[in-house]
Amino acid sequence: EWEALRRRHLLPKAERPPSAARGVHHVALLSSDVEQTIDFYQGLLEFPLTTLFENRDYRGSTHFFFDIGAGNCLAFFDMPGLDLGPYAEVLGGLHPLCISVEPERWAHLKAKLDDAGIGYAHIDEVSIYFAGPDGERIELIADPLGEMYGMEVL
Repeated sequence: EWEALRRRHLLPKAERPPSAARGVHHVALLSSDVEQTIDFYQGLLEFPLTTLFENRDYRGSTHFFFDIGAGNCLAFFDMPGLDLGPYAEVLGGLHPLCISVEPERWAHLKAKLDDAGIGYAHIDEVSIYFAGPDGERIELIADPLGEMYGMEVL
């Protein structure tokens, strides 16, 4: 089945047209607690907080961003007063958010997760999966952007 899909849809790299996109501007997730989210993403994972302001769509809600490298941001909204319920993996949902880090940074962050007592699934020597403060699934991968497990994906 995969081979049939590849034959129908996958053009050789030299024949692929350029993407209409410039890149991921930001991926937005929900936060139940702004301080907790900042402590986790900036304090533990070392993704610098870059800005924080009121959400234009919901008064009293905070919209805040972290730098995840290569001109990409991870954003969060808190939605005070709304009962949004817990994170759930659903069809069309986020599963997982995979962030590339340099191999030495990957080992450093893995050690920080260990020190913080945060459990993870250790898939191999380049990939770990763990939950963020609201249950969001995160993967840290030591493969370069455009590669996965030694295979070119771009």
